[in-house]
Amino acid sequence: MTRAAEIGERKAAVTGLGQSRVGRRLNVDPLALTLDACLAAIEDAGLRREDVDGLSTYPGAFGAAAPGFSGAGVTEVQDALRLNLNWYSGGIEQPGQLGSVVNACAAIAAGLARHVLCFRTVWESTAQGGGRRAGIGTGGGGRFRATGSMQWTLPFGAASAAVWIALMAQRHFHEFGTTREQLAGIALATRRHAARNPRAIYREPLSLEDYLGARLISTPLCLYDCDVPVDGSTAFVISHVDAARDLRPPLVRFEAAGTALHGRPSWDQFDDLTTMALRDAAAMLWSRTDLRPADVDVAELYDGFSFIALSWLEALGFCGRGEGGPFVEGGARIGPGGELPLNTHGGQLSGGRLHGYGFLHEAVTQLRGEGGERQVPGPPEVAVAAAGGGPLGGCVLLTRG
Repeated sequence: MTRAAEIGERKAAVTGLGQSRVGRRLNVDPLALTLDACLAAIEDAGLRREDVDGLSTYPGAFGAAAPGFSGAGVTEVQDALRLNLNWYSGGIEQPGQLGSVVNACAAIAAGLARHVLCFRTVWESTAQGGGRRAGIGTGGGGRFRATGSMQWTLPFGAASAAVWIALMAQRHFHEFGTTREQLAGIALATRRHAARNPRAIYREPLSLEDYLGARLISTPLCLYDCDVPVDGSTAFVISHVDAARDLRPPLVRFEAAGTALHGRPSWDQFDDLTTMALRDAAAMLWSRTDLRPADVDVAELYDGFSFIALSWLEALGFCGRGEGGPFVEGGARIGPGGELPLNTHGGQLSGGRLHGYGFLHEAVTQLRGEGGERQVPGPPEVAVAAAGGGPLGGCVLLTRG
């Protein structure tokens, strides 16, 4: 393991949480949603705008892959809030959406900032509300000439991550005998969690029959394997632990982060499509802590598609490679009252697609003991949050106190 003195992320803690309204087709300016979340996070931390000296986001104003994918950039938020920054960062080429949070931890560890405001805004529901969801790189309308890896997928109609992740799921099904009935456990369990979350988009019961009867999107993924586009913004204040001790209790600290990518940076040319970049990020996380998967009380794992959550469960060692299907089958193990509650807010499948940041927000909420009806008893002491899929992935391990 890396020496404790070198684990820079342990110098950082989450001191503030903020979230705007979250809903379908809110028709609200995305910058307004962003500012609502940011101001709420600053207030939650017990700080003033003058205290914030760092700003971090994903993907930023110039990282929009499809309409509504990004709601605001660093310069817009700095100007609107009149922040005096010592450090800032924004961009899409990061180890998943939580790469922006890890960047903030690194800036704090390096002494570049004391209190970093991190934010992520989506408004895909409004931006794409008049038609089908846009594929990556094809949202501008009109003719499109693909370059890079897209030139090999677009001619075959594979413009969407739904198709790329379906290929990975098919490989997992082929290698390990995973079934749709098993994969359904993730959608069923997260819907049961969502039923306890008044802010979740879909809260009505979902049965296995409902799941199997839904239309297929890209075999083997059906409608309930795909996340729900929404409008909303999520923000955090990440502070140096020395400053955090005087701020809002309880203290939620970063124990370790995983950001590695050892395979090819490709959706379809990764050396093991059943694991994706999640494999390397998860291995790095556990190399930076003495805690083990058995110590984790709650897991908030990216489910842009249900198979990605299954892959994170395997990569993080909650079950063996290829054993994700039996692990999630039926959903009891990962549902309310299960041994590893997964996506306790409903995830993106039922709670709404806040694109990565919602998982860290929920992890901190659970560690604080502020989950309301969906609160995991204890409250929990250790939580993991992870985001990303394909060639992108990052994860953080959090502790309370």
